[in-house]
Amino acid sequence: MKRARIGIIGAGWWAVENHIPALKDNPHCELVAVNRLGKAELGQIQDRFGIEHGYEDYAEMLREVPLDGVVIASPHVLHHEHALAALRAGCHVLVEKPLATTAADAREIVAAAAGRGREIVVPYGWNFKHFSASAAELVASGKIGKVEHVVLQMASALGDLMAGEPMKETEGAMFRPPASTWADPKRAGGYGWGQLVHALGLLFKIADIAPEEVFAMVGRSPSGVDYYDAAVVRFANGATGSLSGSSTVPKHRGFQIDLRIFGSEGMLLLDIERERLEVSRRDGTDEIIPIAAGAGAYSCIEPVNLLVDFCRGLHPHNASPGVVGMRAVEVLDALYRSAESGRVEKV
Repeated sequence: MKRARIGIIGAGWWAVENHIPALKDNPHCELVAVNRLGKAELGQIQDRFGIEHGYEDYAEMLREVPLDGVVIASPHVLHHEHALAALRAGCHVLVEKPLATTAADAREIVAAAAGRGREIVVPYGWNFKHFSASAAELVASGKIGKVEHVVLQMASALGDLMAGEPMKETEGAMFRPPASTWADPKRAGGYGWGQLVHALGLLFKIADIAPEEVFAMVGRSPSGVDYYDAAVVRFANGATGSLSGSSTVPKHRGFQIDLRIFGSEGMLLLDIERERLEVSRRDGTDEIIPIAAGAGAYSCIEPVNLLVDFCRGLHPHNASPGVVGMRAVEVLDALYRSAESGRVEKV
């Protein structure tokens, strides 16, 4: 079976720290081309990782280098443009979160992939965990009945990043996350686009519900982006939801995601911090699904390897497809519009 030919668009901090090493470690692919702005920085990446083709112009890369797949790791506001270009070039794509920064753009990416028979992988790391697959199966099988209410809370130790300061954990990295991506309100900075999107991706893997309208308030960081998010959601099936996000967890603590889904027959609880998954039913037939210690850690390699498998012509299960990323963007687009307007906003 052929080796997959992969390119990178937007090789910054996370691509260098995660995507490129993961691709280099995968024996079933060739990392043949890389794109980023800055000739010197591009040369650094090529020299360090032995990548033959380097381009500051991503369109030139797509024209000149035959590729099976592309990793989109550019700033949030460029994901739509870059994903569409790669799909139109016939490539499968891995698109970093958020899939796009408007609902219309996210829907266009999903439609473009479907129209070309290409796959979208959105690298929501927790979606690749055994416990998230178990949770999705429990909900789909009717263990809690019809979904009626959702409580979703996420918190991270990224107050520095959202405030426009250097992220402490990236000291010594080849590149560091730029404030222009994470802390500029005009370029989709803030906790919702940068972090709460992960929790929403997990929700929409586990529960097949579509958002319909959102009302939100936010608390601002010193740079003017959202430090804190508080929102209520109405879903298309009539269910309600409560969302909370916070970027100011102390640095010595890990990620928090707490998801509680209440249904007509019971409830599901998933807590990645304390690593527990439970179903409690109204008839008393409760179920605890064991999660090994440490299993709540974020998965970074599996999404990259999944892209490679699609590019090789395999047909694995996609634990984090485009529609999941699209629904997360639909919520966030409406959340930010509501925070500005003070009104309930339609998705």
